[in-house]
Amino acid sequence: MHHPRFRLRLGALALGTVLSLPLMAAAVQEPAAPAVVGTPNNVLPERLHGLDAYVEAVRERFDVPGIAVAIVKDGEVVLERGYGVKDLETREPVDARTLFAIASNTKAFTSAALSMLADEGKLELEDRVIDHLPWFRMADPYITREMRVRDLLVHRSGLPLGAGDLLYWPTSDYSTRDVAERLAQVPIEGGFREKYAYDNILFGVAQLVVEEASGQSYRDFLQQRILDPLGMADTRFNSEYLRSGDNVATGYSRADHDELVPAPRVSWHNVSGAGGMYSSVHDLTRWIRVQLDQGVIAGEGEDAERLFSEKRQQAMWQMATPIPVGKPAVPELEPAQPNFRGYGEGWSLNDYRGEKLVWHTGGWPGFVSRITLVPERELGVIVLTSAESGAAFNAITNEVLDAYLGAPEHDWIGAYAAARGSQEEKAEKDWQGHLDARDPDSRPSLPLAGYAGTYRDRWYGEVVIRETGDGLRINFSRTPDLAGKLEHWQADTFIVRWDQRWLNADAFITFSLDPDNKVREARMEAVSPLTDFSFDFHHLRLAPIEDENP
Repeated sequence: MHHPRFRLRLGALALGTVLSLPLMAAAVQEPAAPAVVGTPNNVLPERLHGLDAYVEAVRERFDVPGIAVAIVKDGEVVLERGYGVKDLETREPVDARTLFAIASNTKAFTSAALSMLADEGKLELEDRVIDHLPWFRMADPYITREMRVRDLLVHRSGLPLGAGDLLYWPTSDYSTRDVAERLAQVPIEGGFREKYAYDNILFGVAQLVVEEASGQSYRDFLQQRILDPLGMADTRFNSEYLRSGDNVATGYSRADHDELVPAPRVSWHNVSGAGGMYSSVHDLTRWIRVQLDQGVIAGEGEDAERLFSEKRQQAMWQMATPIPVGKPAVPELEPAQPNFRGYGEGWSLNDYRGEKLVWHTGGWPGFVSRITLVPERELGVIVLTSAESGAAFNAITNEVLDAYLGAPEHDWIGAYAAARGSQEEKAEKDWQGHLDARDPDSRPSLPLAGYAGTYRDRWYGEVVIRETGDGLRINFSRTPDLAGKLEHWQADTFIVRWDQRWLNADAFITFSLDPDNKVREARMEAVSPLTDFSFDFHHLRLAPIEDENP
């Protein structure tokens, strides 16, 4: 890469220095001042000379085994470093090239792929989806007809939050085409382009549009057209493409919101365009540099080598869907309160201390991450973590942003700890409400065999409930990890306790009966408000299949 904004010095590799302190150390050791990469004008601000200690404090406060951080300023990588350990058993240290699942940060790659095809004249973002995928259907004929390629990227389709996610999450055996075709039965709950509601499933459709327009598999397009040109040699398309010997972190979940346990290495093989990738901060610095340089890979002016055009870059960062601005969860977060929020094409947008931010987060079993760009400052911040703590990546990101923006110092660790505490307190209050409303002497209306059977939801498929010697068990036919035991709660409501406790997604299931005392329908909803929205149990309408004996 010869473009002056893309100088990557040999010293960058030294930034993989790791402080492998114990995760639950009683005190944080004071590390040496951080090494820097870049010209004298691009060294870390003095306020960040204690960044190593700050990240370690974040790790300790939020119980995160491993974190990787990178900062890009004015086209230079000024820091890329790992903290903590890749695995709590092996204690191998995280470094700048350690791979983490980046989940929904994949969405910006899918958006870029469509922009590249638009630059080549192979599609337009205003094309109707059915012009590229004639079989595509939504539950509403008007939305089917009017859905544009851009609509796949901006969360305004009329689908409710997370609708259809159970088709592929946890890992199911449906194909990408299967998932997209089943959209025809996923319920619409809002007007088309009426309001923001985050989804994943339409990015799987976008992936299929990329394949149709390019004539390549999405994996090959991503590898040959984006990763290889940018030199992102360590990045993997999905978990099943991780190689033996790869420098990859283990992700950790809190089973039952308590014990930190290794999360299984799951795959979104059927909606990879929404969140499949594994990458490192070392590789991702290359991605955010091309973003901050408006698509330029190398060269200058008319001779510049580009990934995508400046026009498409501006469109990706332009607000397509406004998002209401609510009050901060706790007063301590008021300094981060934006004046506007919105979503572009695969990127979140808002202001922070008077500057426009372009950013995205990613959530995955055991991993959460955040990539943040401040275009006017030519600044990028990457934080990858191996535990499910958004508080950790937010505290680090805001600390770095404040240093570069010259903002007043603020206790972001304390602020996000307070926000997490408030969230947990609300969840406890919600659970207490369920306990207060429960009749502990209530009994099921039917013998357990009366609830057993094969049920079908129009968009998900079949769910089987069986009576065993140990009570009732439930199995989602296409999703091996969704298997568990039904515990009676009250009347005709049970709680599903999933065998895989890392899911943190126990759910109520309530059976409604017809006049003949037979099950007419079963509905589900998460027990805890802390359950990830992708467990969209509440969208299921489970009807028993007649004359079937499970």
